[in-house]
Amino acid sequence: MSKLTYVLPLALLISGAAHAVSDNPWYAGARIGGTHYNNFEGIIKGADDQLDKDDFGGGVFVGYNFVPWFALEGGYTHLGKLKSKVDGGGSFETQGIDLVGKFTWQAMDSFDLFAKAGGYGYKVKAGNEKENGFAPTAGVGAEYFFTDNLSTRLEYQYYFNLGDKDKTGRIDAQFYGISLVYGWGAPAPVAVVEPEPVLAEPVVVEPVVVQVEPLTQLLPFAFDSNALSQADIDRLQPIAQRLVDYPETELFVIGHTDSRGADAYNQKLSEQRADVVAGYLASHFNIDANRIKTEGRGETQPIATNDNEEGRAQNRRVEVYTPGFEVQQ
Repeated sequence: MSKLTYVLPLALLISGAAHAVSDNPWYAGARIGGTHYNNFEGIIKGADDQLDKDDFGGGVFVGYNFVPWFALEGGYTHLGKLKSKVDGGGSFETQGIDLVGKFTWQAMDSFDLFAKAGGYGYKVKAGNEKENGFAPTAGVGAEYFFTDNLSTRLEYQYYFNLGDKDKTGRIDAQFYGISLVYGWGAPAPVAVVEPEPVLAEPVVVEPVVVQVEPLTQLLPFAFDSNALSQADIDRLQPIAQRLVDYPETELFVIGHTDSRGADAYNQKLSEQRADVVAGYLASHFNIDANRIKTEGRGETQPIATNDNEEGRAQNRRVEVYTPGFEVQQ
């Protein structure tokens, strides 16, 4: 029975703890477990059936959590020996330095899953031959926290292409194990000192007087028309909102025409234009008719020349305005 058979049940038993996620940025730990060698190449390939492919492994490591989901971790790992079952057949021993990124997912409040990927700077000794090199490595695992500072891991890590194919032989190694980890470096909690109650003097709030500025709008009308356009209705919205917000506000609506047509006809048309605007505001915004003052001034108050169409278009208008006033807040 291989040594790995004894390691895995122990790892499974210890991993059944609970976790409280730690805010400690620094951590250090030690791990122990089993190593299984496979994928033999080069000079040791022919001896595949004469090898004891399992041994104990372990190491120490230190890491730093840059953010809750990512840490940089480095340490020393001894992957044990690949031994020949034949007396005097030699061995293949591996040890080195890990440098990996650790990516963490918090599955539950007391339980994390993680993956690691990086490199392994190894030193291989096979008989009288030695070889140094750098190999990729990756792994996965789960971590439980006993306290904010103390946790345990169950992990698996794979090491690729260890050794030189022609010199020492080349193999892959799989590490299975458990770790005990201690974290530190979280800032000390700040004690909260409750202030003594202070009886404040009653504050007398003086009313603030706010000046509300007058609001005016000009509505242009087509020749010989008293119909409101959609553009006119849009222009009336601020006026209507002022009347709704301030129920004491009065509204003045004054109609005008250009100089074409008889004076009496233009006077009547200007009054109709004013009445149309006032009626729209009263009916659509529930404004009391007593708050709206209408007047028609015919062609008597032009704001532009009546000698061309551009000037006459400016004179065909209704002036809508609310006076300014003061309110207390």
